[in-house]
Amino acid sequence: MSSIHIPGLLRPIIALNGWTFVMEIWMYATRIPVFQHLKEAGDPSSTRSELEAKTPPSVRWKADNFNHLFEQPTQFYAVALALAIARRGEDNPMDVTLAWGYVGARILHSLIQSTSNKIMVRFGVFLISSGILAVMTGRAALLVF
Repeated sequence: MSSIHIPGLLRPIIALNGWTFVMEIWMYATRIPVFQHLKEAGDPSSTRSELEAKTPPSVRWKADNFNHLFEQPTQFYAVALALAIARRGEDNPMDVTLAWGYVGARILHSLIQSTSNKIMVRFGVFLISSGILAVMTGRAALLVF
């Protein structure tokens, strides 16, 4: 019986998607208790900005990060899958290392934003993750063009 080869790039893709669910749970665990105490949360005429203004910053940070995980990481998913397909499922150690580096940087970004939200530190980590993604994109471009 032969075993199926799972491309190494699929693991960091699934890991980052799993992290997004962790952030979703963390977001709801902090937001729901706050919203239960806000009378505006039950008022259909309340706007999102009114609710956000009454939500503590440390709670908003988790929601902001959850939203951020649907921004640039979507490019990561596409590029990592393009690399896996273009390489016909064969692992390239550099691609896999870059992908795990990106995932690690995004998790670190999440932890910084969700706990202390030190913007310049968070921005530095974001630049690192963006650089990694740019290198991955360049590597994919070399394969497909």
